[in-house]
Amino acid sequence: MSDPILTVTDLTVDFVQGGNVTRAVRGVSFDVSAGETVALVGESGSGKSVTALSTVKLLGDSARTGGSVVYKGTEMMTAPEKELRRVRGNDISFIFQEPMTSLNPLHTLEKQLGESLALHQGLDGAAARARSLDLLRRVGIPDAGTRLRSYPHQLSGGQRQRVMIAMALANGPELLVADEPTTALDVTIEAQILDLLEEIQREEGMGMLFITHDLGVVEKIADRVCVMQDGEIVETGPTARIFASPQHPYTRKLLGALPAGQPDPVPADAAPVVETRDLRVWFPITRGLLRRTVGHIKAVNAATVSVRQGETLGIVGESGSGKTTLALAIMRLISSDGPIVFMGRNVDGLQHKQLRPLRADMQMVFQDPYGSLSPRMTVEQIIAEGLTVHRRPGDRRQLVADIMAEVGLDPATMDRYPHEFSGGQRQRIAIARAMILQPRLVVLDEPTSALDMTVQVQIVDLLRALQRKYGLAYIFISHDLRVVRALSHRVIVMKDGDVVEQGTGDRIFDAPQTEYTRTLLAAAFGKRRSSA
Repeated sequence: MSDPILTVTDLTVDFVQGGNVTRAVRGVSFDVSAGETVALVGESGSGKSVTALSTVKLLGDSARTGGSVVYKGTEMMTAPEKELRRVRGNDISFIFQEPMTSLNPLHTLEKQLGESLALHQGLDGAAARARSLDLLRRVGIPDAGTRLRSYPHQLSGGQRQRVMIAMALANGPELLVADEPTTALDVTIEAQILDLLEEIQREEGMGMLFITHDLGVVEKIADRVCVMQDGEIVETGPTARIFASPQHPYTRKLLGALPAGQPDPVPADAAPVVETRDLRVWFPITRGLLRRTVGHIKAVNAATVSVRQGETLGIVGESGSGKTTLALAIMRLISSDGPIVFMGRNVDGLQHKQLRPLRADMQMVFQDPYGSLSPRMTVEQIIAEGLTVHRRPGDRRQLVADIMAEVGLDPATMDRYPHEFSGGQRQRIAIARAMILQPRLVVLDEPTSALDMTVQVQIVDLLRALQRKYGLAYIFISHDLRVVRALSHRVIVMKDGDVVEQGTGDRIFDAPQTEYTRTLLAAAFGKRRSSA
Protein backbone atom coordinates (compact mmCIF):
# COMPACT_ATOMS: atom_id res chain seq x y z
CA MET A 1 0.00 0.00 0.00
CA SER A 2 1.32 3.48 -0.87
CA ASP A 3 1.83 6.29 1.65
CA PRO A 4 -1.45 7.68 3.02
CA ILE A 5 -2.95 10.69 1.28
CA LEU A 6 -5.13 11.40 4.34
CA THR A 7 -4.08 10.83 7.95
CA VAL A 8 -6.45 11.54 10.81
CA THR A 9 -4.95 11.48 14.32
CA ASP A 10 -6.80 11.84 17.64
CA LEU A 11 -9.65 13.80 16.06
CA THR A 12 -12.17 15.25 18.50
CA VAL A 13 -15.33 17.19 17.69
CA ASP A 14 -17.53 18.95 20.24
CA PHE A 15 -20.73 20.86 19.49
CA VAL A 16 -21.29 23.83 21.78
CA GLN A 17 -24.77 25.29 22.14
CA GLY A 18 -25.26 27.77 24.96
CA GLY A 19 -23.70 26.15 27.96
CA ASN A 20 -24.15 22.61 26.65
CA VAL A 21 -21.26 20.65 25.12
CA THR A 22 -21.91 17.47 23.11
CA ARG A 23 -18.88 15.36 22.24
CA ALA A 24 -19.59 13.82 18.83
CA VAL A 25 -16.13 12.41 18.00
CA ARG A 26 -13.54 11.20 20.50
CA GLY A 27 -9.94 10.41 19.63
CA VAL A 28 -10.52 9.02 16.14
CA SER A 29 -7.48 7.96 14.11
CA PHE A 30 -7.26 6.36 10.66
CA ASP A 31 -5.65 6.88 7.26
CA VAL A 32 -6.57 6.41 3.59
CA SER A 33 -4.07 5.60 0.82
CA ALA A 34 -4.34 6.14 -2.93
CA GLY A 35 -6.41 3.41 -4.56
CA GLU A 36 -7.75 2.21 -1.19
CA THR A 37 -11.34 2.19 0.12
CA VAL A 38 -11.75 2.66 3.86
CA ALA A 39 -15.26 2.24 5.29
CA LEU A 40 -16.55 4.03 8.37
CA VAL A 41 -19.45 1.96 9.69
CA GLY A 42 -21.77 2.30 12.64
CA GLU A 43 -25.29 3.23 13.61
CA SER A 44 -26.82 6.68 13.28
CA GLY A 45 -25.22 9.07 15.75
CA SER A 46 -21.94 7.16 15.91
CA GLY A 47 -19.98 10.09 14.45
CA LYS A 48 -19.30 8.80 10.91
CA SER A 49 -20.48 11.82 8.92
CA VAL A 50 -19.12 14.32 11.45
CA THR A 51 -15.69 12.69 11.12
CA ALA A 52 -15.80 12.93 7.32
CA LEU A 53 -16.95 16.56 7.28
CA SER A 54 -14.17 17.44 9.73
CA THR A 55 -11.51 16.47 7.19
CA VAL A 56 -12.06 19.74 5.29
CA LYS A 57 -13.67 21.75 8.13
CA LEU A 58 -17.21 21.67 6.76
CA LEU A 59 -18.85 21.67 10.19
CA GLY A 60 -20.81 24.66 11.43
CA ASP A 61 -19.70 27.43 13.78
CA SER A 62 -20.90 25.47 16.82
CA ALA A 63 -18.23 22.80 16.24
CA ARG A 64 -14.99 22.75 18.20
CA THR A 65 -12.38 20.44 16.70
CA GLY A 66 -9.09 19.07 17.97
CA GLY A 67 -6.42 16.64 16.85
CA SER A 68 -4.83 16.47 13.41
CA VAL A 69 -6.03 15.97 9.84
CA VAL A 70 -3.17 15.86 7.33
CA TYR A 71 -3.90 15.78 3.60
CA LYS A 72 -0.79 15.11 1.46
CA GLY A 73 1.46 16.79 4.01
CA THR A 74 -0.81 19.78 4.73
CA GLU A 75 -2.41 20.17 8.16
CA MET A 76 -6.05 20.92 7.43
CA MET A 77 -6.99 21.90 10.99
CA THR A 78 -4.88 25.05 10.81
CA ALA A 79 -5.01 25.67 7.04
CA PRO A 80 -6.26 29.11 5.94
CA GLU A 81 -9.72 29.35 4.42
CA LYS A 82 -8.25 29.99 0.95
CA GLU A 83 -6.39 26.68 1.05
CA LEU A 84 -9.47 24.84 2.32
CA ARG A 85 -11.56 26.24 -0.55
CA ARG A 86 -8.96 25.01 -3.01
CA VAL A 87 -9.01 21.49 -1.54
CA ARG A 88 -12.80 21.19 -1.16
CA GLY A 89 -14.42 19.83 -4.29
CA ASN A 90 -11.06 19.78 -6.07
CA ASP A 91 -8.68 17.46 -4.21
CA ILE A 92 -11.28 16.06 -1.79
CA SER A 93 -14.81 15.62 -3.18
CA PHE A 94 -18.02 14.51 -1.50
CA ILE A 95 -21.00 12.40 -2.61
CA PHE A 96 -23.95 12.67 -0.24
CA GLN A 97 -26.84 10.32 0.55
CA GLU A 98 -29.75 12.30 -0.88
CA PRO A 99 -29.01 13.94 -4.24
CA MET A 100 -32.30 15.86 -4.27
CA THR A 101 -31.08 17.92 -1.30
CA SER A 102 -27.57 18.27 -2.74
CA LEU A 103 -28.57 19.34 -6.26
CA ASN A 104 -30.12 22.77 -6.88
CA PRO A 105 -33.69 22.20 -8.14
CA LEU A 106 -33.69 25.56 -9.96
CA HIS A 107 -30.59 24.95 -12.11
CA THR A 108 -29.96 22.61 -15.03
CA LEU A 109 -27.28 19.94 -14.82
CA GLU A 110 -25.14 21.96 -17.24
CA LYS A 111 -25.13 24.98 -14.94
CA GLN A 112 -24.40 22.96 -11.82
CA LEU A 113 -21.52 21.05 -13.40
CA GLY A 114 -20.27 24.26 -14.98
CA GLU A 115 -20.06 26.08 -11.64
CA SER A 116 -17.55 23.60 -10.27
CA LEU A 117 -15.51 23.58 -13.50
CA ALA A 118 -15.39 27.38 -13.56
CA LEU A 119 -14.42 27.65 -9.90
CA HIS A 120 -11.61 25.11 -9.88
CA GLN A 121 -10.47 24.88 -13.52
CA GLY A 122 -11.46 28.20 -15.03
CA LEU A 123 -13.50 26.47 -17.75
CA ASP A 124 -16.55 28.11 -19.29
CA GLY A 125 -18.56 28.10 -22.51
CA ALA A 126 -17.81 25.34 -24.99
CA ALA A 127 -14.94 23.93 -22.94
CA ALA A 128 -17.13 23.54 -19.84
CA ARG A 129 -19.93 21.99 -21.88
CA ALA A 130 -17.56 19.47 -23.49
CA ARG A 131 -16.15 18.49 -20.10
CA SER A 132 -19.68 18.19 -18.65
CA LEU A 133 -20.77 15.93 -21.51
CA ASP A 134 -17.72 13.74 -20.99
CA LEU A 135 -18.48 13.44 -17.26
CA LEU A 136 -22.12 12.49 -17.78
CA ARG A 137 -21.19 9.87 -20.37
CA ARG A 138 -18.53 8.48 -18.08
CA VAL A 139 -20.98 7.90 -15.23
CA GLY A 140 -23.46 6.20 -17.56
CA ILE A 141 -26.11 8.90 -18.14
CA PRO A 142 -27.86 8.06 -21.46
CA ASP A 143 -28.36 10.79 -24.05
CA ALA A 144 -25.99 13.10 -22.19
CA GLY A 145 -26.44 16.00 -24.62
CA THR A 146 -30.16 16.21 -23.87
CA ARG A 147 -29.75 15.52 -20.17
CA LEU A 148 -27.46 18.55 -19.75
CA ARG A 149 -30.55 20.72 -20.16
CA SER A 150 -32.54 18.70 -17.61
CA TYR A 151 -33.38 19.68 -14.04
CA PRO A 152 -32.80 17.25 -11.13
CA HIS A 153 -36.50 16.39 -10.74
CA GLN A 154 -36.55 15.11 -14.33
CA LEU A 155 -34.11 12.30 -13.48
CA SER A 156 -34.58 9.02 -11.65
CA GLY A 157 -32.98 8.45 -8.24
CA GLY A 158 -30.15 6.41 -9.75
CA GLN A 159 -29.51 9.03 -12.44
CA ARG A 160 -29.38 11.81 -9.84
CA GLN A 161 -26.81 9.87 -7.87
CA ARG A 162 -24.75 9.40 -11.05
CA VAL A 163 -24.87 13.17 -11.58
CA MET A 164 -23.58 13.65 -8.03
CA ILE A 165 -20.70 11.31 -8.83
CA ALA A 166 -19.99 13.24 -12.04
CA MET A 167 -19.83 16.50 -10.07
CA ALA A 168 -17.54 14.92 -7.49
CA LEU A 169 -15.20 13.66 -10.25
CA ALA A 170 -15.24 16.89 -12.24
CA ASN A 171 -11.90 18.13 -10.95
CA GLY A 172 -10.03 14.82 -10.66
CA PRO A 173 -10.01 14.43 -6.86
CA GLU A 174 -7.35 12.47 -5.00
CA LEU A 175 -9.86 11.46 -2.31
CA LEU A 176 -13.58 10.76 -2.69
CA VAL A 177 -15.77 10.84 0.42
CA ALA A 178 -19.01 8.91 -0.18
CA ASP A 179 -21.53 9.45 2.62
CA GLU A 180 -24.29 6.79 2.42
CA PRO A 181 -24.46 7.15 -1.39
CA THR A 182 -26.63 4.05 -1.99
CA THR A 183 -29.02 4.00 0.99
CA ALA A 184 -32.07 5.30 -0.89
CA LEU A 185 -31.50 3.22 -4.04
CA ASP A 186 -32.92 -0.07 -5.31
CA VAL A 187 -30.63 -3.07 -5.02
CA THR A 188 -29.93 -3.19 -8.76
CA ILE A 189 -29.17 0.56 -8.91
CA GLU A 190 -27.05 0.21 -5.78
CA ALA A 191 -25.01 -2.53 -7.47
CA GLN A 192 -24.54 -0.32 -10.56
CA ILE A 193 -23.35 2.63 -8.44
CA LEU A 194 -20.89 0.46 -6.51
CA ASP A 195 -19.55 -1.00 -9.78
CA LEU A 196 -19.17 2.52 -11.17
CA LEU A 197 -17.26 3.75 -8.10
CA GLU A 198 -14.94 0.74 -8.23
CA GLU A 199 -14.29 1.23 -11.93
CA ILE A 200 -13.52 4.93 -11.55
CA GLN A 201 -11.31 4.25 -8.55
CA ARG A 202 -9.27 1.72 -10.51
CA GLU A 203 -8.84 4.12 -13.42
CA GLU A 204 -8.00 7.18 -11.33
CA GLY A 205 -6.16 5.53 -8.45
CA MET A 206 -7.99 7.75 -5.98
CA GLY A 207 -8.60 6.94 -2.34
CA MET A 208 -12.16 6.56 -1.07
CA LEU A 209 -13.65 7.08 2.38
CA PHE A 210 -16.99 5.25 2.32
CA ILE A 211 -19.55 5.95 5.06
CA THR A 212 -22.43 3.55 5.56
CA HIS A 213 -24.48 1.57 8.06
CA ASP A 214 -25.04 -1.23 5.53
CA LEU A 215 -22.53 -4.02 6.13
CA GLY A 216 -23.57 -5.73 2.90
CA VAL A 217 -22.23 -2.72 0.98
CA VAL A 218 -19.06 -2.66 3.09
CA GLU A 219 -18.32 -6.29 2.27
CA LYS A 220 -18.64 -5.55 -1.44
CA ILE A 221 -16.50 -2.43 -1.71
CA ALA A 222 -14.14 -1.81 1.25
CA ASP A 223 -10.50 -2.82 1.73
CA ARG A 224 -10.40 -1.79 5.38
CA VAL A 225 -13.13 -1.10 7.94
CA CYS A 226 -13.29 1.27 10.90
CA VAL A 227 -16.21 0.48 13.22
CA MET A 228 -17.53 3.52 15.11
CA GLN A 229 -19.63 3.60 18.26
CA ASP A 230 -20.52 6.72 20.27
CA GLY A 231 -17.89 8.82 18.50
CA GLU A 232 -15.02 6.33 18.85
CA ILE A 233 -13.43 3.77 16.57
CA VAL A 234 -13.83 0.54 18.53
CA GLU A 235 -12.30 -1.80 15.95
CA THR A 236 -10.40 -1.51 12.69
CA GLY A 237 -8.82 -3.94 10.27
CA PRO A 238 -8.99 -5.52 6.80
CA THR A 239 -12.54 -6.19 5.65
CA ALA A 240 -12.06 -9.96 5.37
CA ARG A 241 -10.72 -10.18 8.93
CA ILE A 242 -13.47 -7.98 10.41
CA PHE A 243 -16.20 -10.07 8.82
CA ALA A 244 -14.57 -13.43 9.56
CA SER A 245 -13.34 -12.74 13.09
CA PRO A 246 -14.75 -9.58 14.73
CA GLN A 247 -13.09 -8.83 18.07
CA HIS A 248 -15.25 -6.11 19.62
CA PRO A 249 -18.74 -6.90 21.02
CA TYR A 250 -20.25 -3.95 19.09
CA THR A 251 -18.80 -5.24 15.82
CA ARG A 252 -20.25 -8.66 16.51
CA LYS A 253 -23.58 -7.00 17.28
CA LEU A 254 -23.57 -5.16 13.94
CA LEU A 255 -22.63 -8.29 12.00
CA GLY A 256 -25.36 -10.21 13.79
CA ALA A 257 -27.94 -7.55 12.96
CA LEU A 258 -29.03 -9.00 9.64
CA PRO A 259 -32.70 -9.98 9.43
CA ALA A 260 -32.88 -13.75 9.58
CA GLY A 261 -35.23 -16.60 10.31
CA GLN A 262 -38.70 -17.14 8.91
CA PRO A 263 -42.26 -16.18 9.85
CA ASP A 264 -44.51 -18.66 11.60
CA PRO A 265 -46.39 -21.01 9.25
CA VAL A 266 -49.83 -19.93 8.09
CA PRO A 267 -52.59 -22.26 9.34
CA ALA A 268 -53.94 -24.45 6.54
CA ASP A 269 -57.49 -23.26 7.20
CA ALA A 270 -56.61 -19.53 7.31
CA ALA A 271 -59.29 -17.49 5.54
CA PRO A 272 -58.40 -14.98 2.82
CA VAL A 273 -58.33 -11.37 4.06
CA VAL A 274 -57.93 -9.68 0.68
CA GLU A 275 -57.98 -10.98 -2.90
CA THR A 276 -57.67 -9.32 -6.30
CA ARG A 277 -58.07 -10.66 -9.81
CA ASP A 278 -56.51 -8.99 -12.85
CA LEU A 279 -56.27 -5.69 -10.98
CA ARG A 280 -55.29 -2.83 -13.25
CA VAL A 281 -54.20 0.74 -12.53
CA TRP A 282 -53.77 2.88 -15.63
CA PHE A 283 -53.28 6.64 -15.39
CA PRO A 284 -54.63 8.53 -18.43
CA ILE A 285 -52.37 10.85 -20.44
CA THR A 286 -54.44 13.82 -21.62
CA ARG A 287 -53.64 16.48 -24.19
CA GLY A 288 -55.22 19.56 -25.70
CA LEU A 289 -57.80 22.05 -24.55
CA LEU A 290 -60.45 19.36 -24.14
CA ARG A 291 -58.01 17.09 -22.27
CA ARG A 292 -58.57 14.13 -24.55
CA THR A 293 -56.98 10.87 -23.47
CA VAL A 294 -54.15 10.03 -25.86
CA GLY A 295 -52.60 7.15 -23.94
CA HIS A 296 -52.05 5.62 -20.52
CA ILE A 297 -49.29 5.15 -17.97
CA LYS A 298 -49.73 1.46 -17.18
CA ALA A 299 -48.72 1.44 -13.51
CA VAL A 300 -50.20 -2.01 -12.72
CA ASN A 301 -51.28 -4.64 -15.23
CA ALA A 302 -53.51 -7.62 -14.37
CA ALA A 303 -52.27 -8.27 -10.83
CA THR A 304 -53.88 -11.28 -9.15
CA VAL A 305 -52.94 -11.58 -5.48
CA SER A 306 -54.29 -13.11 -2.29
CA VAL A 307 -53.32 -12.65 1.38
CA ARG A 308 -54.66 -14.89 4.12
CA GLN A 309 -55.02 -14.33 7.85
CA GLY A 310 -51.59 -14.57 9.50
CA GLU A 311 -49.79 -14.39 6.15
CA THR A 312 -47.25 -11.88 4.78
CA LEU A 313 -47.11 -11.14 1.08
CA GLY A 314 -43.83 -9.48 0.09
CA ILE A 315 -43.81 -7.24 -2.97
CA VAL A 316 -40.41 -6.53 -4.51
CA GLY A 317 -39.13 -4.73 -7.58
CA GLU A 318 -37.29 -1.59 -8.59
CA SER A 319 -38.65 1.94 -8.17
CA GLY A 320 -41.46 2.52 -10.64
CA SER A 321 -42.33 -1.17 -10.87
CA GLY A 322 -45.81 -0.62 -9.41
CA LYS A 323 -45.32 -1.98 -5.87
CA THR A 324 -46.80 0.93 -3.94
CA THR A 325 -49.45 1.61 -6.60
CA LEU A 326 -50.72 -1.96 -6.24
CA ALA A 327 -50.92 -1.61 -2.46
CA LEU A 328 -52.70 1.76 -2.66
CA ALA A 329 -55.25 0.26 -5.06
CA ILE A 330 -55.89 -2.66 -2.69
CA MET A 331 -56.40 -0.12 0.11
CA ARG A 332 -58.84 1.75 -2.18
CA LEU A 333 -56.75 4.93 -1.88
CA ILE A 334 -56.50 5.22 -5.68
CA SER A 335 -58.85 4.15 -8.45
CA SER A 336 -58.40 0.79 -10.16
CA ASP A 337 -60.17 -1.72 -12.39
CA GLY A 338 -60.85 -5.28 -11.35
CA PRO A 339 -62.43 -6.91 -8.29
CA ILE A 340 -61.00 -6.36 -4.80
CA VAL A 341 -62.51 -8.65 -2.18
CA PHE A 342 -61.80 -7.65 1.44
CA MET A 343 -63.05 -9.90 4.23
CA GLY A 344 -65.41 -11.60 1.79
CA ARG A 345 -66.90 -8.33 0.52
CA ASN A 346 -66.31 -6.83 -2.93
CA VAL A 347 -65.10 -3.31 -2.15
CA ASP A 348 -63.91 -2.02 -5.53
CA GLY A 349 -67.24 -0.35 -6.26
CA LEU A 350 -67.87 1.18 -2.82
CA GLN A 351 -68.00 4.93 -2.33
CA HIS A 352 -66.10 6.85 0.37
CA LYS A 353 -68.92 6.71 2.94
CA GLN A 354 -69.40 2.98 2.40
CA LEU A 355 -65.65 2.35 2.77
CA ARG A 356 -65.19 4.35 5.94
CA PRO A 357 -66.37 1.65 8.37
CA LEU A 358 -63.89 -0.76 6.74
CA ARG A 359 -60.93 1.62 7.11
CA ALA A 360 -60.24 0.55 10.69
CA ASP A 361 -59.57 -2.98 9.42
CA MET A 362 -57.06 -1.86 6.77
CA GLN A 363 -54.14 0.23 8.01
CA MET A 364 -50.84 1.44 6.53
CA VAL A 365 -47.33 2.07 7.89
CA PHE A 366 -45.18 4.31 5.71
CA GLN A 367 -41.49 4.39 4.86
CA ASP A 368 -40.43 7.65 6.49
CA PRO A 369 -41.05 7.82 10.25
CA TYR A 370 -39.90 11.45 10.12
CA GLY A 371 -42.44 12.58 7.53
CA SER A 372 -45.47 10.43 8.42
CA LEU A 373 -45.94 11.74 11.97
CA SER A 374 -47.30 15.24 12.59
CA PRO A 375 -44.69 17.33 14.44
CA ARG A 376 -47.49 19.38 16.05
CA MET A 377 -49.19 16.42 17.74
CA THR A 378 -48.12 14.53 20.83
CA VAL A 379 -47.55 10.78 20.58
CA GLU A 380 -50.83 10.19 22.43
CA GLN A 381 -52.73 12.33 19.90
CA ILE A 382 -51.03 10.58 16.95
CA ILE A 383 -51.71 7.06 18.17
CA ALA A 384 -55.26 7.81 19.37
CA GLU A 385 -56.37 9.67 16.24
CA GLY A 386 -57.91 6.53 14.74
CA LEU A 387 -59.87 5.86 17.94
CA THR A 388 -61.47 9.30 17.61
CA VAL A 389 -62.17 8.99 13.88
CA HIS A 390 -63.81 5.56 14.26
CA ARG A 391 -65.50 6.45 17.57
CA ARG A 392 -64.02 3.57 19.51
CA PRO A 393 -65.12 3.39 23.17
CA GLY A 394 -62.84 3.10 26.17
CA ASP A 395 -60.26 5.07 28.15
CA ARG A 396 -58.16 6.66 25.41
CA ARG A 397 -54.97 7.18 27.43
CA GLN A 398 -55.12 3.62 28.76
CA LEU A 399 -55.59 2.19 25.26
CA VAL A 400 -52.63 4.26 24.03
CA ALA A 401 -50.51 3.16 27.00
CA ASP A 402 -51.32 -0.50 26.33
CA ILE A 403 -50.40 -0.39 22.65
CA MET A 404 -47.23 1.62 23.35
CA ALA A 405 -46.09 -1.03 25.80
CA GLU A 406 -46.93 -3.72 23.25
CA VAL A 407 -44.68 -2.17 20.57
CA GLY A 408 -41.83 -1.57 23.02
CA LEU A 409 -42.36 2.10 23.90
CA ASP A 410 -42.51 3.63 27.37
CA PRO A 411 -46.11 4.81 27.98
CA ALA A 412 -44.73 7.59 30.18
CA THR A 413 -43.48 9.28 26.99
CA MET A 414 -46.92 9.65 25.36
CA ASP A 415 -47.03 13.41 25.99
CA ARG A 416 -43.83 14.02 24.04
CA TYR A 417 -43.55 15.04 20.38
CA PRO A 418 -42.06 12.96 17.52
CA HIS A 419 -38.80 14.95 17.33
CA GLU A 420 -37.96 13.74 20.84
CA PHE A 421 -37.68 10.13 19.64
CA SER A 422 -35.12 8.19 17.59
CA GLY A 423 -35.91 6.89 14.09
CA GLY A 424 -36.63 3.39 15.37
CA GLN A 425 -38.90 4.73 18.12
CA ARG A 426 -40.79 6.84 15.58
CA GLN A 427 -41.41 3.79 13.44
CA ARG A 428 -42.76 2.01 16.52
CA ILE A 429 -45.12 4.97 17.04
CA ALA A 430 -46.32 4.60 13.43
CA ILE A 431 -46.87 0.87 13.99
CA ALA A 432 -48.77 1.57 17.24
CA ARG A 433 -51.00 4.05 15.40
CA ALA A 434 -51.97 1.30 12.95
CA MET A 435 -52.28 -1.50 15.51
CA ILE A 436 -54.44 0.30 18.08
CA LEU A 437 -57.48 -0.25 15.82
CA GLN A 438 -56.81 -4.02 15.72
CA PRO A 439 -56.86 -4.17 11.91
CA ARG A 440 -57.10 -7.31 9.79
CA LEU A 441 -54.74 -6.06 7.05
CA VAL A 442 -51.64 -3.87 7.41
CA VAL A 443 -49.72 -2.51 4.41
CA LEU A 444 -46.08 -1.83 5.28
CA ASP A 445 -44.45 0.39 2.65
CA GLU A 446 -40.65 0.28 3.05
CA PRO A 447 -40.97 0.51 6.87
CA THR A 448 -37.32 -0.39 7.60
CA SER A 449 -35.33 1.25 4.79
CA ALA A 450 -34.61 4.46 6.75
CA LEU A 451 -33.40 2.56 9.84
CA ASP A 452 -30.07 1.24 11.08
CA MET A 453 -29.44 -2.48 10.70
CA THR A 454 -29.85 -3.23 14.43
CA VAL A 455 -33.13 -1.29 14.51
CA GLN A 456 -34.32 -3.12 11.37
CA VAL A 457 -33.96 -6.43 13.19
CA GLN A 458 -35.95 -5.08 16.15
CA ILE A 459 -38.78 -3.93 13.86
CA VAL A 460 -38.83 -7.28 12.01
CA ASP A 461 -39.05 -9.13 15.36
CA LEU A 462 -41.84 -6.78 16.49
CA LEU A 463 -43.86 -7.31 13.29
CA ARG A 464 -43.51 -11.08 13.61
CA ALA A 465 -44.67 -10.97 17.24
CA LEU A 466 -47.72 -8.84 16.42
CA GLN A 467 -48.64 -11.10 13.51
CA ARG A 468 -48.32 -14.18 15.71
CA LYS A 469 -50.51 -12.66 18.45
CA TYR A 470 -53.27 -11.14 16.31
CA GLY A 471 -53.23 -13.21 13.12
CA LEU A 472 -52.54 -10.09 11.03
CA ALA A 473 -52.27 -10.16 7.26
CA TYR A 474 -49.34 -8.08 5.98
CA ILE A 475 -48.53 -6.67 2.56
CA PHE A 476 -44.84 -5.86 2.88
CA ILE A 477 -43.25 -3.62 0.23
CA SER A 478 -39.47 -3.32 0.17
CA HIS A 479 -36.36 -3.22 -1.97
CA ASP A 480 -34.40 -4.82 0.91
CA LEU A 481 -34.61 -8.49 -0.01
CA ARG A 482 -33.04 -9.66 3.26
CA VAL A 483 -35.93 -8.17 5.21
CA VAL A 484 -38.46 -9.52 2.70
CA ARG A 485 -37.05 -13.03 3.06
CA ALA A 486 -37.21 -12.85 6.86
CA LEU A 487 -40.85 -11.70 6.94
CA SER A 488 -42.65 -13.08 3.89
CA HIS A 489 -44.52 -16.33 3.37
CA ARG A 490 -45.07 -15.54 -0.31
CA VAL A 491 -43.42 -13.04 -2.65
CA ILE A 492 -44.45 -11.36 -5.88
CA VAL A 493 -41.86 -9.72 -8.14
CA MET A 494 -42.96 -6.67 -10.15
CA LYS A 495 -41.39 -4.99 -13.15
CA ASP A 496 -42.88 -2.13 -15.19
CA GLY A 497 -46.34 -2.75 -13.74
CA ASP A 498 -46.34 -6.51 -14.41
CA VAL A 499 -46.17 -9.35 -11.91
CA VAL A 500 -43.31 -11.27 -13.52
CA GLU A 501 -43.08 -13.99 -10.88
CA GLN A 502 -44.76 -15.08 -7.67
CA GLY A 503 -44.50 -18.00 -5.28
CA THR A 504 -43.46 -19.00 -1.78
CA GLY A 505 -40.55 -17.11 -0.26
CA ASP A 506 -38.32 -20.19 -0.36
CA ARG A 507 -39.07 -20.86 -4.03
CA ILE A 508 -38.50 -17.26 -5.13
CA PHE A 509 -35.22 -16.90 -3.25
CA ASP A 510 -33.83 -20.39 -3.82
CA ALA A 511 -35.05 -21.14 -7.36
CA PRO A 512 -36.04 -17.95 -9.21
CA GLN A 513 -37.61 -18.60 -12.60
CA THR A 514 -37.08 -15.26 -14.40
CA GLU A 515 -33.91 -13.44 -15.35
CA TYR A 516 -35.19 -10.26 -13.70
CA THR A 517 -35.65 -12.00 -10.33
CA ARG A 518 -32.18 -13.52 -10.63
CA THR A 519 -30.77 -10.03 -11.30
CA LEU A 520 -32.46 -8.64 -8.18
CA LEU A 521 -31.16 -11.48 -6.02
CA ALA A 522 -27.62 -11.20 -7.39
CA ALA A 523 -27.60 -7.47 -6.67
CA ALA A 524 -28.89 -8.00 -3.11
CA PHE A 525 -26.87 -11.04 -2.04
CA GLY A 526 -23.79 -10.84 -4.29
CA LYS A 527 -20.46 -10.87 -2.52
CA ARG A 528 -17.40 -8.67 -2.90
CA ARG A 529 -16.39 -8.48 -6.55
CA SER A 530 -12.74 -7.52 -6.36
CA SER A 531 -9.96 -6.32 -4.11
CA ALA A 532 -8.54 -2.87 -4.60
